[in-house]
Amino acid sequence: MHRQKADEAYLIGRGLSPVTAYLHIPDIIKVAKENNVDAIHPGYGFLSERADFAQACADAGVRFIGPSPEVVRKMGDKVEARALAIKAGVPVVPGTDAPISSLQEAQEFAKTYSFPIIFKAAYGGGGRGMRVVRNYEELEENYQRAYSEALAAFGNGALFVEKFIEKPRHIEVQILGDKYGNVIHLYERDCSIQRRHQKVVEIAPAAQLDSHLRDRLTSDSVNLAKQVGYENAGTVEFLVDKNGKHYFIEVNSRLQVEHTVTEEIT
Repeated sequence: MHRQKADEAYLIGRGLSPVTAYLHIPDIIKVAKENNVDAIHPGYGFLSERADFAQACADAGVRFIGPSPEVVRKMGDKVEARALAIKAGVPVVPGTDAPISSLQEAQEFAKTYSFPIIFKAAYGGGGRGMRVVRNYEELEENYQRAYSEALAAFGNGALFVEKFIEKPRHIEVQILGDKYGNVIHLYERDCSIQRRHQKVVEIAPAAQLDSHLRDRLTSDSVNLAKQVGYENAGTVEFLVDKNGKHYFIEVNSRLQVEHTVTEEIT
């Protein structure tokens, strides 16, 4: 419907399957150049968190509506995002600083931090390549499974190990930044109701959230965004444990579908 209502519409990826067509960067840039397009909004998914697409737009002299290619790259790399959070003084979940390359490294981590621990795909999300391990006997099998899942889904089997936070609340903060270094937050959403590590329900504002904790979550989000020179819409995600301690997990450097929930309350 949005295509039919638009004044102009162009076909991209002729002859390709729908997903492949949407991901075909050269074709999108070609259409933009041929039709004097001055800005591209990448939408919610597909190319919205691809630094190479943001860069291709910049190279073609087209404005990418989103963060800079550099910020998209940093936020898409879990290792770098974690390091930036630490630098900004934002608490993170205890975990490995770099992807692990052997079962032995996972065993060492479990010795230091004790079970439960969780394996996470270093180069992807959406719950794929995630495995919780509760005891030593399950370690090897879950390492192998997480590795092959990550490899199949993202073309790279690299894994992180983190301390697993039991029954956390999942709270995310909506941020907006402009080109002049100003960043504001639009409060938080609670997305703790999940199935297979994927969000099902979003609630804003979060119910029964301690006001001091809310202040810490929102100020940490703004500080982190300022630290990286964040522009445009984005979401900073946190886990909150049963003692009310919060931990940074990631930044979604794009407009999320959940943004509409924030629009309802602001």
